[in-house]
Amino acid sequence: MVHEPALGSLTPAFCLTGICMVDLRNDTQRRHLAKADVYRLLSVCYYEPEAAFVEEDVFGRLERALSLLDVEQAAAARALGGYFLETSLENLRIDYTRLFLGPYNTRSKPYASVYLEGSNIVMGDTTMAALALYREGGFTIDEAFTEVPDHVIVEMEFLYLLNARLGDALLDIADRDQLSALKCRFLHEHLGRWIVPFTEAMRTGTGTEFYRQLSVLTRDFVLADLQEAPAVQRP
Repeated sequence: MVHEPALGSLTPAFCLTGICMVDLRNDTQRRHLAKADVYRLLSVCYYEPEAAFVEEDVFGRLERALSLLDVEQAAAARALGGYFLETSLENLRIDYTRLFLGPYNTRSKPYASVYLEGSNIVMGDTTMAALALYREGGFTIDEAFTEVPDHVIVEMEFLYLLNARLGDALLDIADRDQLSALKCRFLHEHLGRWIVPFTEAMRTGTGTEFYRQLSVLTRDFVLADLQEAPAVQRP
């Protein structure tokens, strides 16, 4: 079920802190688990900033998960945590509002339809297509989540759930192939198509190093995952 990550219970579905720092290029299932954690924790960073980000060790967990995938991105996650600590919550919240909420001159609207259909379109065809893919994966939006379904948080949460399932060693081959194809389609048809203009709008519109670093890390991680995902031929 696609749902809002609750900071009060932010425990990754698969804890990676005890895994040795090894090369996971040929360990597909563990790579999926690491990616699941990264998507989960990146999605949290797009909620309004609060002290719980530090209390729940969001940035430390993000760095540890990325350490299993890309050491440069892990270093970027460490820097992200440093920028969060050195910036006041008041300034972070002001920047968050300016970037994502508005209501006037919102710098980087966090909705797929804005970038794929037009600057003033929300709940358009892109949103409906995303919902269809969520349903295809067997997920629904949590009723407590009040944003539209193609919000960046939901799209990354969906990829968290897909990767978590793909990391399950007991998943049968048919289900694995179906979920893998769904993930590839979602990256190529949705998040991978709008992540660059979205994060570029963040990078140029932010007034804090935290959101500038978050924009770059988000872009680099999603594009790296997209590069690994083969395009799916539609029937």
